[in-house]
Amino acid sequence: MKLDSKLAGTRLAPHNANITWRDTTNFAGAIQDSNPLYFDDRKKQGILAPPTFPVAVTWPILSNLGRYIDSKKFPKEVLFTQVHYTEHLILHRLIRPGDQLNLTGEIVAILPHRAGTHAVIKLIATDKKKEPVFTEYIGAMLRGVECMGEIGKERLPAIPDTNLLAAPAWACKIRIDPFLPYVYDGCTNIEFPIHTSPKFAEDVGLPGIILQGTATLALAVRELIEREAGGDPGRIEEIACKFTGMVKPGTDIDVCCLGSREYPGHRDLFFNVLNSESKQAIRGYLKIKIP
Repeated sequence: MKLDSKLAGTRLAPHNANITWRDTTNFAGAIQDSNPLYFDDRKKQGILAPPTFPVAVTWPILSNLGRYIDSKKFPKEVLFTQVHYTEHLILHRLIRPGDQLNLTGEIVAILPHRAGTHAVIKLIATDKKKEPVFTEYIGAMLRGVECMGEIGKERLPAIPDTNLLAAPAWACKIRIDPFLPYVYDGCTNIEFPIHTSPKFAEDVGLPGIILQGTATLALAVRELIEREAGGDPGRIEEIACKFTGMVKPGTDIDVCCLGSREYPGHRDLFFNVLNSESKQAIRGYLKIKIP
């Protein structure tokens, strides 16, 4: 199969999402994040969604991408080869229950990769006042799909080099409950059978079910907010990562803070997540606002 990079710029059909308190609290509960800002609705300002919650908002688009791609020229059969490869969230503000979001998007980049084709979707979420809420760049690896040309690399947001700081400033271990993939699936509606069907996972060559990459990311961001942002999720301005390895349920992961660099108004913080085999599962970056 082949994919022509000239299809970069293909628009996606719009999508609307109405956010309820059950959506946001279920997400926080799934990742066992006890931050009261996500649950205590007695406060006048109400509750917030975790910074990683947008991945659940955009899942209806990603899981039915063929229906949203507004082009008869796009070879939709290549979508069956995709795996989540990169994630970049730019947070203009945190989502709240009651938000009515409008999502628009496009395939912003189609790039060659040694494993196939790296296709990046850009989604913009605005509220009913048409104010921006978040922008998401979702990178799919289309395995075995030949990329014809290269378009869009300059349209992607820059990410600081996450490899410059290698010695962990601190690390913490998290036990991955064997049933976490099922809880995350049910609470977020991010559904894909490699995470909940042992038979399906084995049929596609996996050793068994694996934890959702966005769940691993959310667990890491949970720890980083607590330790590096004073427990204030509103200070998180950007989250970016590459998914580089698998996490098996019933094992431990290590979230490692690799240090940070400070600039006027913000810090660039670097981290990775190691699986039970001490292999890197995530390499990531946070932009944290300095109050």
